[in-house]
Amino acid sequence: MASATSVAQRIISNVGRTLQGKEDNVALAVMALLARGHLLIEDVPGVGKTTLARSLAQSVAVSYRRVQFTSDLLPSDVLGGSVYHQATGHFSFRPGPLFTHVLLADEINRTPPRTQSALLEAMEERHVSIDGETHVLEEPFFVVATQNPREFYGTYPLPESELDRFLLRIDLGYPPAHVEKELIATREQNGSIPDLQPVAERHALLAAQDAVNRIQIQSHIVGYIHQIITATRQTPLLDLGASTRAALALSRAVRSRALVLGRDHVTPDDVKAMVVPALAHRVRVAGVSDTPLVRGEAVRIIEDILHALPVPL
Repeated sequence: MASATSVAQRIISNVGRTLQGKEDNVALAVMALLARGHLLIEDVPGVGKTTLARSLAQSVAVSYRRVQFTSDLLPSDVLGGSVYHQATGHFSFRPGPLFTHVLLADEINRTPPRTQSALLEAMEERHVSIDGETHVLEEPFFVVATQNPREFYGTYPLPESELDRFLLRIDLGYPPAHVEKELIATREQNGSIPDLQPVAERHALLAAQDAVNRIQIQSHIVGYIHQIITATRQTPLLDLGASTRAALALSRAVRSRALVLGRDHVTPDDVKAMVVPALAHRVRVAGVSDTPLVRGEAVRIIEDILHALPVPL
């Protein structure tokens, strides 16, 4: 367990070198990675989303691809497809950019639902089936998807069933003033970000992911999670509460946080820390369309639920 925590802490520290002042968000991203989940980042352009995804891949020396999702992107542009070889008269599978360890799906809501669904199904199943053949995605497989919460023209909002595929949702925000001033003063003119050296091998990351499953979660913590999930379904402030899948996701997220903090068991503080990142994008606020614009309201409702419930001792 100690070695898994060490791996997690080294990754957080390394990625934090390129995203100074955003340590909490970097930690959440690493928790999603360790829990074998996927991460949705809703934020404006230029706050470090690409840097975060690339830095995670560099820190564990795994492959990284970025796909700019556009209105004309086809499922085959992401998944790959069969290619005919005239010389041999046979077809062979050519993998798409999905076949990588860390994939940045940039502005995922700019591509039509058909392409979104193809990606999200592969995220869930961790394999791709084309022409009757199944192609397994190599572990680790971690998708960081982004969408701009301020711009909706020409976009295709992800439905709740697809948002549910993301273990955590975060925003990055602007860096603190002193960090931003330092960046302005020191960053090279072309704005390039220095490459990071790996701080863990792929096999160490996989072992850390396995260690998350061994984190103990006692019955009173399970009851606490169930109370929260049930409360989201009963409040009149939400049209759609958290699903059973959301409950399982929250359970995985709190285990991952406990491991990152060096514990072999979950505490109520783990639950309280992970409720908003794990649930706010999975519920629908009553009386309004579910867009990132009302995400703040969903956060407020979930925080109120959390404050109203007794914390187990």
